[in-house]
Amino acid sequence: MTRMLVKRILLGVVILWAVSVVVFLATQALPGDAARAILGREATPERLAALRAQLHLDEPMWVQYFSWLGNIFRLDLGTSYANGMPVAELLGSRLNNSLALMLCATVISVPLSILVGTYSALRRDKAFDHATSVVSLVLASLPEFVVGIVLVLVFSTGLLNLLPAVYVMTGTGSAWSDPTQLVLPTLTMVLAVSPYIVRIMRATMIEVLESEFVQQARLKGLPERTVILRHALPNSIGPVAQVIALQLAWLAGGVVIVEFLFRFPGIGFALVDAVNNRDLPVVQTLTLAIAAVYIVVNLLADVVSLAANPKVRSAAR
Repeated sequence: MTRMLVKRILLGVVILWAVSVVVFLATQALPGDAARAILGREATPERLAALRAQLHLDEPMWVQYFSWLGNIFRLDLGTSYANGMPVAELLGSRLNNSLALMLCATVISVPLSILVGTYSALRRDKAFDHATSVVSLVLASLPEFVVGIVLVLVFSTGLLNLLPAVYVMTGTGSAWSDPTQLVLPTLTMVLAVSPYIVRIMRATMIEVLESEFVQQARLKGLPERTVILRHALPNSIGPVAQVIALQLAWLAGGVVIVEFLFRFPGIGFALVDAVNNRDLPVVQTLTLAIAAVYIVVNLLADVVSLAANPKVRSAAR
């Protein structure tokens, strides 16, 4: 198990390095000129040349890459081209807001999906199972921005004018300053990730319930609640953990669309602004951070799979 985890960590480091190369090349390929975007109407050939020299944009691309990578290792995220603030300071509050949004979505979606998927498996081919299958299939087929727009139409316009349609900065700018503004973005993300977890949980639970060791536990006279909680559910969590990891990793990337839709002041909205302003340090930092979240979450899913499934632990030896 330890050897497998070490291999996964090393593989994650290699993947993160490859992502850094792709991110750097992609930002360099963005249309427009960062110096011209910063100066705007005040751009003159002399000012453009001076600003490019100040930002090291006139250096060879490989020199810029290794300089940027070295700064990352020193935890120096650079300075925003748009406003001259350190990137870490600029993104600090926005990162906290996005983490609050993703935490709310995770805490709600994961337990709820496991519960609904388990109950659907126990009520196989009954009305609840059919309704759950139809609803999850419909939600899984809809993009998250469509789900968000429908929620806005239902809860923010017309008769049910209950929740704000977009985020309005209040108080200190923290996401917790007005919790009602978190409801629609959180609900959108919950409805976007839950269908996949529900469907895989149902399928895995049905397979486990039909396995020999569950049948043996029932033949021993164990109560059905004990069979489910101590035998069926733990053996179902392992395969489902991989899907949960993928969906939680999606939250890090999908939050960009949701935040832009609701004008939520998080890293997603900051990433869209940075791309529009060609603020390369911010784009590079946020993209690399999202990739790192993908890698870490999938590594944690591997740990859960190894801990929950004896067969996987045996195969890893």
